[in-house]
Amino acid sequence: MNQKFEKFQKLGFYPANILLPKDVDMTKWAVVACDQFTSQPEYWQAVEDTVGGAPSTLRMILPEAGLNAPNVEERISAINDAMGRYLAEGVFKTLEDSLIYMERVQSDGKVRHGLIGMVDLECYDFTPGSGALIRATEGTVLSRIPPRVKVRKDAPIELPHVMLLIDDPGRTVIEPLTGTDMEKLYDFDLQQGGGHLTGWKLSEEQTGGVATALTALCAPEEQERKYRIRNAAPLLFAVGDGNHSLATAKQCYEDLKKVTPESEWAGLPARYALVEVVNNHDDALQFEPIHRVVFGVDPAKMLEAFKAYYPGAHEGQGEGHTIAYTHAGGRGFLTVPEPRVQLAVGTLQAFIDSYLKEHGGEVDYIHGDEVTDQLGSKPDSIGFKLPAMGKEQLFKTVMADGVLPRKTFSMGHAQDKRYYVEARAIK
Repeated sequence: MNQKFEKFQKLGFYPANILLPKDVDMTKWAVVACDQFTSQPEYWQAVEDTVGGAPSTLRMILPEAGLNAPNVEERISAINDAMGRYLAEGVFKTLEDSLIYMERVQSDGKVRHGLIGMVDLECYDFTPGSGALIRATEGTVLSRIPPRVKVRKDAPIELPHVMLLIDDPGRTVIEPLTGTDMEKLYDFDLQQGGGHLTGWKLSEEQTGGVATALTALCAPEEQERKYRIRNAAPLLFAVGDGNHSLATAKQCYEDLKKVTPESEWAGLPARYALVEVVNNHDDALQFEPIHRVVFGVDPAKMLEAFKAYYPGAHEGQGEGHTIAYTHAGGRGFLTVPEPRVQLAVGTLQAFIDSYLKEHGGEVDYIHGDEVTDQLGSKPDSIGFKLPAMGKEQLFKTVMADGVLPRKTFSMGHAQDKRYYVEARAIK
């Protein structure tokens, strides 16, 4: 192990052999995370029209809008073929043992700062209450993992849309890189209103500085000072976006371990996953609520069922958990006084899960008020809008109480999600 890696050994985070495209139109190359715009096929058609026949990450991902398509197996095969073809045709160049600092201009004009490297999946656990160094922040839906495993298990490379958060109020890890002298790797506009992206390669000295700062961040005395929790297992990275993607990588690695001698586990490329690290205190980072739209139901009956599920719940705003709703017949609010759980999302999700199990229907998780109202206003549908969770609550809540309800929050609007640019070989 070289000295650069030794400094990272106890952090679960490392420099990586990062694949970047060369001699391509980067605007056509970069595509938004596959779990966005799941109920808006027109978005993905616009991406298709923009990309055309150019090299693009679109050819190496399966938008979740198509996970249940009848030709999904053919699409997965085509994805693996495209990955192999891009590798064979020399589309990529390799940045060995590298970290990338990136700046993303969002749709609101704010700049988000990120650091791209790889995490050791041995240090990640999505089990509620886990003491792992890298933890899920929200409940993982186990049924959502197998379809994603199908996409990843035979893939020769990975493209990340995972974003991990660090709780760094002193801005000691990522922010010191801003404005420093680094090798610029890319600088381009993102398609479909995604803003702008610029990336630089860290020097060896800067890489060592990141390791030192991360080590200080997860020191026991620092964790106790911030969270007032003694003798707790340190939490260095909390999954902000892409938990199911990271959980899929973990499952594929665990499956590989079953057929690989333990002495060879450390050398498995699949043991690691490429991620973007973001400071929870980045000024551009805003926690947005993830709303729900339920399809295939009678809205009036569902609203009555909600009030029956929570005795004392009433129409209108009030003390307790207040949830807005929209359907073809109108809009309003539901309030649950003296709720049993901490967050309104937990109150709503428990009801939706119970209702769909008994009555049928389908729920989708939606970013943005307007889209929720639009979809909720369709026949036999209803949209529920949730209040945002304060991001300052995240780390302490996860350490003290375990994971939050699934799809509790989103970091920004859909078009501000991570776009696929970098890749890494996993075979």
